[in-house]
Amino acid sequence: MLRILLFFLLSILSTQAQISGCTDPLSKNYNPNAAQNDGSCVYKSLKIKPEYSIKLSDSIKETSGLIAFDNLLWTHNDDHDKTIYGLDSLGKIKKKIVLDEVTNHDWEEISQDSSFLYIGDFGNNAHGNRTDLNILKIEKKSFLEDNPIVEKILFKYSDQADFSAQKPNTANFDCEAFIVSRDSIYLFTKQWRSSQTNIYVLPNQPGNHIAQLKGTLDTKGLVTGAFYLEEKKIVVLCGYSKTGKTFLYLLYDFKNNDFLSGNKRKIDLKLPFHQIEGITSKDGLHYFITNESLVRKPILNTPQQIHYLNLSLILSQYLNRQ
Repeated sequence: MLRILLFFLLSILSTQAQISGCTDPLSKNYNPNAAQNDGSCVYKSLKIKPEYSIKLSDSIKETSGLIAFDNLLWTHNDDHDKTIYGLDSLGKIKKKIVLDEVTNHDWEEISQDSSFLYIGDFGNNAHGNRTDLNILKIEKKSFLEDNPIVEKILFKYSDQADFSAQKPNTANFDCEAFIVSRDSIYLFTKQWRSSQTNIYVLPNQPGNHIAQLKGTLDTKGLVTGAFYLEEKKIVVLCGYSKTGKTFLYLLYDFKNNDFLSGNKRKIDLKLPFHQIEGITSKDGLHYFITNESLVRKPILNTPQQIHYLNLSLILSQYLNRQ
């Protein structure tokens, strides 16, 4: 009799453990009985405002990427300038390091792992037909010693067969966002026609590689930056729509590096007509984003800025469960 009862209890527990559904209490379709997140969570619309916004130096009018490293926020311009700028949390330039031995064709993003910095020279919005897409890999120790050791990772997209010139800002093989995870780099493309992002993966080692397509996310906007907190399984993308509406796109509670298998939540920002380019965080709750100068007189005159956002109300409950 005891064996039968024990078998019955184990069967119930096993059945409950296999229940999948939305596991986020902040969603509209939260299932308290679900033990496995199936990525089905649906959320109410939400718009947040930065706690502060500060104008940046004219030296970084085209700020295009952002990371937090060595107690500073590091950014760069996206054309010609080979300087990496270290900022404090109020956007004041505290340090400059020049990468003398390389060329800035179109630096669109900066990322990192524990030992290296990575700079994406893969902007491709002019005609969509670049054949020299690459990512610079820089040893952190040499970088901080102001003697950067730089290697180059070259790549092509696995599904790009047409390299004929396109009209400006129409190609789908443009990219401004990527993250690094262990031995791989994940690209999040900026698809001008579809307003989606494709996710590609390639090795993070120097050499020539083929970036393999892994999936597509319908962001309904142009993705321009990415932040990754690997130990907590959080990716936060930033960008703007073709009509100038800025947003964050949160991916979290996913399985392994299948970033689309977990929660997917878009958050609008109260920053109209800002060309958001870079995003980073030190703890996964508090974020810095930058926008480059956007001047279209007499209608637009938005200066380059750094903004501070607090996502604690959105992510603290999830992070505390991790």
